[in-house]
Amino acid sequence: MSSFDATDRAILSRLQVDGRIANNELAEAVNLSPSACLRRLRALEQAGVIAGYRAELDRERLGLELTVFVQLKVNRHSHETSTQVEAALTAIPAVVACYLISGETDFLIEIAAGSLAEYERILLDQILAVPHVVDARSTFAIRTIKSRGPLPVR
Repeated sequence: MSSFDATDRAILSRLQVDGRIANNELAEAVNLSPSACLRRLRALEQAGVIAGYRAELDRERLGLELTVFVQLKVNRHSHETSTQVEAALTAIPAVVACYLISGETDFLIEIAAGSLAEYERILLDQILAVPHVVDARSTFAIRTIKSRGPLPVR
């Protein structure tokens, strides 16, 4: 974005803390008039800098107390294989994050599950059933220290 300045960064930083802030409050927080603030906000949305808005849910209160990071290895490395694996993984509701990575494994996924038994079903019935996935290595989070923190806005 060519006109990305300190005011835009202030808007983005504030929205990451409270995405439901009223425009009047946001304008006051970044020292703009409400109409100027709304114009900048809309420009940030149209430029794709603001990708969307959503509610952040509490995993424990939803009964999703188990967080598992799973490294996956695939048997073929090609654009077609990657596309197929990505589509299959993102279709699994328990997969809350998915990354194509470098190193000994090919994908890193984050799973939110209610129990170890539920995770076992997800792993055996869904993840290992994805074509081309040949190995899965699980790491269990003991406690979440920070998750989905605000991005540094430069």
